[in-house]
Amino acid sequence: MKTYYERRATEYDDWWLGTGLHAGRHRPGWHESVAELTQTLTALEPARTLDVACGTGFLTQHLPGAIVGLDQSESMLALARERVPQATFVQGDALPLPFPGDSFERIFTSFFYGHLEEEDRLDFLSQARHVAGELVVVDSALNEEHEPVEWQERVLKDRSTWQVYKRFFTAAVLAEELGGGETLYESRWFVAVRC
Repeated sequence: MKTYYERRATEYDDWWLGTGLHAGRHRPGWHESVAELTQTLTALEPARTLDVACGTGFLTQHLPGAIVGLDQSESMLALARERVPQATFVQGDALPLPFPGDSFERIFTSFFYGHLEEEDRLDFLSQARHVAGELVVVDSALNEEHEPVEWQERVLKDRSTWQVYKRFFTAAVLAEELGGGETLYESRWFVAVRC
């Protein structure tokens, strides 16, 4: 998957913006949901936050407080550094998290948790609780277009194809899986839970 995300970096934001290969997709209410989600994140209380799998920093830029972004892709991080110059960005893997216990007040992660299979999810949750007191997870909402678990074929502009494991959540299911929590946001497209 490292190669996939490294190669996808320059087109990753097309998914958010509805441009590039995503320009023709029918996603009613998508742009409104993106705006509502970013407003939800902006409204969080400021905290020392580790953004795990921060990608291009599309959501990182809306997090209040001192931010450290972690991603395995240097190409993603180069874009994130341009977008959020006041944050610190570190290249590295999310499993295991390369930080000691209680390094942060909050761990934030978006569209990472839903790519983890069960053993890795449990490992990530254990490490996240060790590194920070709060966890905020944003991921894809379960709707009529998807099964709860899918292996998706993804195509990049260079026409390469990739098989990607992906889970979709209701806020209630995600909160239960995280060990209880508060729904911060839920729409047809996104869920955000804090625990």
